[in-house]
Amino acid sequence: MAVFNNLSDRLQDTFDKLRGKGKLTEDDINVAMREIRLALLEADVNFRVVRAFVSRCKEQCLEADVLTSLNPTQNVVRIVLNELTKLLGSEDTELVLPKERKPNVIMLVGLQGSGKTTAAAKLAYLLKGKGRKPLLAACDVHRPAAADQLETLGGEIGVPVYRGDGKDAVQIASDAVQTVARERSCDVVIVDTAGRLQIDEEMMQEAVNIRDAVRPDQILMVVDAMTGQDIVNVVNEFNNRMDFDGVIMSKLDGDARGGGALSVREVTGKPIMFVSQGEKPDSLEVFHPDRMARRILGMGDVIGIIEEAEKLSDEQSLADAERMLMEGFTMDDMLSQLQQVRKMGGIRKLAGMIPGVDRAMSQSGADINDNQLTPIEAMIHSMTKEERAKPRIINGQRRKRIAQGSGHTVQEVNNLIKQWEQMDKMMGSLRSMAMGGNSRKMGRAMGNMMRNMGMDPMEAEKLARMGGSAPAMSGGNKQVRKGRPRKKGKQKRRR
Repeated sequence: MAVFNNLSDRLQDTFDKLRGKGKLTEDDINVAMREIRLALLEADVNFRVVRAFVSRCKEQCLEADVLTSLNPTQNVVRIVLNELTKLLGSEDTELVLPKERKPNVIMLVGLQGSGKTTAAAKLAYLLKGKGRKPLLAACDVHRPAAADQLETLGGEIGVPVYRGDGKDAVQIASDAVQTVARERSCDVVIVDTAGRLQIDEEMMQEAVNIRDAVRPDQILMVVDAMTGQDIVNVVNEFNNRMDFDGVIMSKLDGDARGGGALSVREVTGKPIMFVSQGEKPDSLEVFHPDRMARRILGMGDVIGIIEEAEKLSDEQSLADAERMLMEGFTMDDMLSQLQQVRKMGGIRKLAGMIPGVDRAMSQSGADINDNQLTPIEAMIHSMTKEERAKPRIINGQRRKRIAQGSGHTVQEVNNLIKQWEQMDKMMGSLRSMAMGGNSRKMGRAMGNMMRNMGMDPMEAEKLARMGGSAPAMSGGNKQVRKGRPRKKGKQKRRR
């Protein structure tokens, strides 16, 4: 969510200044609201949206029960969070496709360069993962190689693409829905339409003609998150002519100010339904306004981390966790966890979902990215099977060989061994808890570990809630001595 980094830092700085005050006055609130207004305007949020947002926040913050509360700053943060969530849409909006119609039709519209073609492929991948059989219709007959791009993307995700004669966009869309989808047993058609560098009558009329020909169940507008408040005029024009149903926000991983993303819902009343971060097919996600608001205010998205982990959890992962706990942590296990991090979106994405981490990295100047995982993988792959299974046998000579084989320095290999030792030490602590029968501590530790490693959250929650009544593992608690309890008193000291 790099597009909101500057805004997030400004808002968090404002709240930090308030936290330094034990009691808030009306002047404190006025100063804070002025800084919030400037932060939003600098992010290129539409000025009308900013004025209404700040007005609502200020009115609530100046209420007596807020200023006189035990923790007024916390109440101010809560008010801003609630209003920011409302600004983004309050509730999740699902993609509704009527079951009685086959095939369903989804039409994508937007300006050229907003990412429509890529979004079409990502949406097809998302629907395919939910058991649907999508067909992509290449109806952008104006941009050179647009159909080639869509066909390439469709081939990567295993989704068929219909491009027709490449001349008549309306006919291509109509044939895809009425004939091709039925012939190929596809139950949903995603229509990728043409865009322009700016709105013109030809583009709008062609989009209207396609709409009238295929009668889409959903019309989604693709909006570049890096666009500023100029996007307001664009979405208003599309809304007047097309009456679209929702928005796909692309390029949330960009570095621009991104004020347009905060203006769309307020201006059009249309919900943001999906957001995209990255170029990979699986980078399209359902939009959650409350989670996005929390991330902008630096509160993280722990639920999002758990959901990402849940996608990757399986019985084998649980079995691996149990083996690591009881038998030890190997380099192969470390490599497996790095691969899990990649599948969950990478280090940068996870850092943005953990409260405070993204901002701490920004302030320290640390540049943590997935490229830093590549050297670790190379060094582990340069180890022998025995060395990966028993890293403690890696002496100086072996470290030199691993460094040469992976193209890295001995110091980097030493750092890798230290990282492994720290993780193995953590496993050792959990193992000692298990052998000692301290089921309560073990349950909490294992639950946290499983969440961090990408295991099933339900299983993690069960372990985290384990109490003293949970059965002890081998070598556990000693049984209670039967009969009368031994008398308390001083024991004779042996000489």
